[in-house]
Amino acid sequence: MRTLSPARPATLLLALLPALPAAGLAQDYSWPREIVVQQGRIVLYQPQPEKLTGNHLTARAAVSLLPSGQPDLVFGAVWLSGTIETDRDEDLVVIRNIHVTKVRWPNVTDEQAARFTQIVDADFPKDGLRMTLTRLTASLATAEREAESLEQLNNDPPKIVFTEQSAVLLLYDGEPQARPIENSSLERVVNTAFAVIREKDAETWYLGASKLWYSAPDPKGPWKAGAKPPAEIKKLAPPDTVPAPKTPPTLVVATEPTELVASDGKPNWQSVAGGKLLYVRNTETPWFRELESQAHFILLSGRWFRAASPEGPWSFVRPDSLPAAFAQIAPGSEVGGVRSFVAGTDEAEDALLDLQIPQTAAIKRSEAKLEVQWDGEPKFVEVPGTKVAYGENTGHQVLRIEGVYYAVENGVWFTAKGAKGPWAVADSVPKEEIDKIPAESPVYNVQYVTVYESTPEVVYVGYTPGYMWAYPYYGVPVYGTGWYYPPYWGPVYYPRPVTYGFHVTYNPWTGWGMGMTVSNGFFAVGIHFGGYGGYYHGYHGGYYPPGGYRPPHNCFNCDINIGNNVGNRPSTRPTDGRGNNLYGGRGDRATAGARPSQLPANSGNRTAKGPNNVYADRDGNVYRRDSNGGWQSREGGAWSNSPSTSDRQRPSTGASPSTRPSPGGMERDYQARQRGATRSAPTMRSGGGGRRR
Repeated sequence: MRTLSPARPATLLLALLPALPAAGLAQDYSWPREIVVQQGRIVLYQPQPEKLTGNHLTARAAVSLLPSGQPDLVFGAVWLSGTIETDRDEDLVVIRNIHVTKVRWPNVTDEQAARFTQIVDADFPKDGLRMTLTRLTASLATAEREAESLEQLNNDPPKIVFTEQSAVLLLYDGEPQARPIENSSLERVVNTAFAVIREKDAETWYLGASKLWYSAPDPKGPWKAGAKPPAEIKKLAPPDTVPAPKTPPTLVVATEPTELVASDGKPNWQSVAGGKLLYVRNTETPWFRELESQAHFILLSGRWFRAASPEGPWSFVRPDSLPAAFAQIAPGSEVGGVRSFVAGTDEAEDALLDLQIPQTAAIKRSEAKLEVQWDGEPKFVEVPGTKVAYGENTGHQVLRIEGVYYAVENGVWFTAKGAKGPWAVADSVPKEEIDKIPAESPVYNVQYVTVYESTPEVVYVGYTPGYMWAYPYYGVPVYGTGWYYPPYWGPVYYPRPVTYGFHVTYNPWTGWGMGMTVSNGFFAVGIHFGGYGGYYHGYHGGYYPPGGYRPPHNCFNCDINIGNNVGNRPSTRPTDGRGNNLYGGRGDRATAGARPSQLPANSGNRTAKGPNNVYADRDGNVYRRDSNGGWQSREGGAWSNSPSTSDRQRPSTGASPSTRPSPGGMERDYQARQRGATRSAPTMRSGGGGRRR
């Protein structure tokens, strides 16, 4: 791979990284690292990031050097800059194009400092350092970051429906619209995730699978279980392998953004947060009541809504304005997962920091292909306040900017001279104009896809989770912009991204998922949560949603899931077996170049003996945390207890901090390093409910 200059800076907004459970790594890439050089031996401790801009990382790290022929170690600090390449499927990041920008050696002569710096600078592994993505994510807690909240988000509550029985939301994108099924005597409603179907001109509609069928005189109901569909409809169902639920769920019909809160019987209220809060245990929806005010709180797509009673009216509550009791929910409790949506908690900060790192890839020009399908001649809609217009009658995301056409597919920018192509991978895009697209636009997410660099063979690209509709908001992650994007209607139906209606949930161990699902054959939600996005498809050959996913038509291993799903355990999600990395595409989708895990190792990735307990502050002073939680500084060639009181300690749910104040922010660095090490542990990355990567 060709060495490139550091990437151009690109504004990086925080957004949530939803991820799937890991398959496990062959090695942990632990720290510190040993680098054997001609003039001695270097031990590099885990880098402490200072800033991440796009894919350009700057960091500092503590080092020790044992020069050849010298008995004593010399400790110092190095400052690095480089570009990162990430592989979320392998929980791996490679820091490449490394430049040592500064070295500091306390307590040595100028002559020694010059010689030691020459050794490090000459032999530092510029071809790349590997580390787990979770370690880098956690360590970014001490980095400078843009904690920007997106004021453009719409936080108006959706319609909220409560029921005390097993139920499923049958959501239509507007009024039901039926279209004929080719080569058959049937027609189906295309603007819903479910297969609502009938014989042409018949009076009865059907919904279900081989063991459970519903019927209704109208797509909007009322729906009754126990139906017997005609043979032509029944034969469309898959093999009789999925059992029907013991109690058929009620179908709740909606034609506008709606969330269904279903409890298994009367709400079962349980105490939490020292008795200051109650939560409903027998529902998937995070539903709380504060005892002091008696107000009800519900969490939907990462947003909190409050009302005096379930009847409403509901209003949005900023996550940094929640009652203090929410921060007192124990992390290990059944509803501990909601701490990710309580501003100021460690879990919320971890969730936000997860988003800072872009997924990157080297896209081979010769393999990246794009064909844009249009319903007739291309039609474009102008985006107010910009020079951008987007394609209306297509399922792809196509932009027209000053006579040039751009399209995003699977996190890759393409360009063409005409709306119908031919399309080629773009070397650059008019980012300044694209960044003006407001959240009210259905193509808002494309501004989170970046072109970094290019060569004649490959283009280096990356995306952050804003591309998949996950964003920061006053200290927590939220899903979706909250805006309703009307679909395109023609002979083909193209839906747009949604925020509400699919019971989007977040679990700190597995990321975003879908809470309540029902699936028996094609009685299934036709959506894909392969990390971030979920969209439903119409009939005509399936819908290619913005972001590039082809949603699966069915989910054969899902069932009605009533039970709180915001605690420390995996959520139920449909999946087609792919990871959450869009650059692992198949078929005619854009194909990435060599993944970081396939690249050769080097001496900088060999684990050294000893603990990963040495740190450097911003001034280049070196500190060590001892086994008792105390801090020592390196002075005069020896370790001594640090008298510094410059850093106020931050409470943590991890290891107990030192009884002495830590120097220069080192306790925060220590806690972040510990979280990263825990999350990177192989036992946490294997199956069975391990932490997402």
